[in-house]
Amino acid sequence: MSSAQLGEEEQTTVNEIDPKDADASSSFRSNGAKGTAKGTAKKAQPHASPFYNNLVPAYQALWPAMAKRRILATIKALDIPAGTNLLEVGVGTGMSLESYPKNISVTGVDLSEAMLSEAEQAIQENHWNHINVLPMNAEKLTFPDSTFDMVTSFHTISVVSEPRKMMSEIVRVCKPGARILLINHFRSDNPLIAKVVDQAGNITKRLGWRTDLEVNEVLGELPLRLDERYKTNPFSLFTVMKATCKP
Repeated sequence: MSSAQLGEEEQTTVNEIDPKDADASSSFRSNGAKGTAKGTAKKAQPHASPFYNNLVPAYQALWPAMAKRRILATIKALDIPAGTNLLEVGVGTGMSLESYPKNISVTGVDLSEAMLSEAEQAIQENHWNHINVLPMNAEKLTFPDSTFDMVTSFHTISVVSEPRKMMSEIVRVCKPGARILLINHFRSDNPLIAKVVDQAGNITKRLGWRTDLEVNEVLGELPLRLDERYKTNPFSLFTVMKATCKP
């Protein structure tokens, strides 16, 4: 297991307002993972575009080298309590799944069924009976309000069409006091770096990936306490954010 040094921490707070109204959807069908949410729901529609399904080979080849070490080390550092009911939004091929302790319940959701099939294969091969994956839209989660003790999401919020809507849904399905962990690229506070990256964003937007996403655009005035915000090293493009849902 690799161990990444977690660098400079930047403490921030977010103003509290009432959560956005959101109708609780019906629960999902569990595949038998212990402690996961139970119930029934209509099967989520697969991704409307084949783009992400076609990316699976490249994703498997390149993304672990770019992100896996950081993700696994950050999850390990959370010291997740036994019995935690955890949701990972944008689980993809399941790159993070090996880092979750076996004494918790993990549900992973993603729109790409091709990526989910890779995750499901890893679950079966490793006998991860505590993990369940489902096709689902991050902007319209089908879980009831206050379902999860913790929510994680890695490099997902900048590829959805409405990042704030995804974050609102994450907050909705969190129990009061639940923890949220995000790792993602956000627009730099350094004007020079921001300008350079914004130029690249003209290309990446066509691929469905934003480089100009602002932290305040995501968090706004949701009922969250932003506990930590830092980069894993001074030169990293990616930010780790840890937050707690307020009652």
